[in-house]
Amino acid sequence: MQAPNGLSTWPASIRWLCLIILIFMMLTAVGLIGGGFRTATEEHARALFDFASNPVLGLIIGMVCTALIQSSSTVSSIIVAMVAGGLPITIAVPMMMGANIGTSITNTIVSLGHIRDKREFQRAFNAATIHDFFNIFAVLIFLPIEIMFGLLEKISAFLVSILSQGSGTDVGGFNPIKAVTGPIIDTVKLLTENLPPVWDGSIRALIGLILIILSITWMGKIMKSLMVGKAKDILQKSLGRGPVAGITSGTVVTILVQSSSTTTSLMVPLVGNGIVTARSIYPFTLGANIGTCITAVIAALSITGVNADLALQIALVHLTYNFLAVFVIYGLAFLREWPPNLSYQLSLKVAEQKLYGILYIGGVFFLIPLLAIFTLS
Repeated sequence: MQAPNGLSTWPASIRWLCLIILIFMMLTAVGLIGGGFRTATEEHARALFDFASNPVLGLIIGMVCTALIQSSSTVSSIIVAMVAGGLPITIAVPMMMGANIGTSITNTIVSLGHIRDKREFQRAFNAATIHDFFNIFAVLIFLPIEIMFGLLEKISAFLVSILSQGSGTDVGGFNPIKAVTGPIIDTVKLLTENLPPVWDGSIRALIGLILIILSITWMGKIMKSLMVGKAKDILQKSLGRGPVAGITSGTVVTILVQSSSTTTSLMVPLVGNGIVTARSIYPFTLGANIGTCITAVIAALSITGVNADLALQIALVHLTYNFLAVFVIYGLAFLREWPPNLSYQLSLKVAEQKLYGILYIGGVFFLIPLLAIFTLS
């Protein structure tokens, strides 16, 4: 299979070297965003946090940002960096939930590639929107629970307390990632430190933002060029072997290609062309949600200082949330069938009136969220 942008023509050793460099770029970017965000907001933090203190606004911000960037891995890594810079966990949790919904747009757009054939389009749209409905149901269940009881925040704090015991995470402890990325971060800081704090921090955060988007985008492309054949083999072997195999395979494939969007998009043409059914790829889709959390965890491991544990905590929130969503929604029989049934009914209507598909994408991922922002802010 031809890899994107001709990457398959590069020697594998060069692609692995590029991957290492890109991981270094991502970790450096996380440090820049965290430090920059902390510096830029130290005088205006209260006003900024008050804006997003409504959990629904936090959810929508995470959702719209992910829909625009089309990468939950990127947005979750940015959120980790912002928590390291002082963003409260209570605001970051709904942002992580929103990132899960926003990432669903990619495979829904991929389904539009089958729009010329009515039957193919119906099957492809059905496969794509199972992911949408599952993530929407997860938010409807867990956001109210989080607001009332702080469930995810408490579970993740407990996990961090276990992981931190005896791990030497004190501020003075040696961190090899900081030792490697520190010189570049310190150089950028030296170049901007004479500016007013808000400009100093904003420029560093912007540089980090650009670096993290570029690095994760190219990480996904290179991982796809190295692993997509293996990923497709895992996908084919897992289908029909039960939900546990499907979920596990979806998790593994997403870790391999570093993109849940890629994982779920691989499946849409298979369903559209009638090779497999939408229901058979349902568990695989859920595994993709879990596998995409690894990027945020890697980003969190690069954080040092007083907010290091908080950065790790929000990364674990993402992981815990997706595990619990699979356990509750797929584990309970009366909830399990809602996402595939709703996506099937919607796909029938969209196949008849293709304009509904465009309206669905624009309305769910952009129009309704933006209206909510203007209404609630």
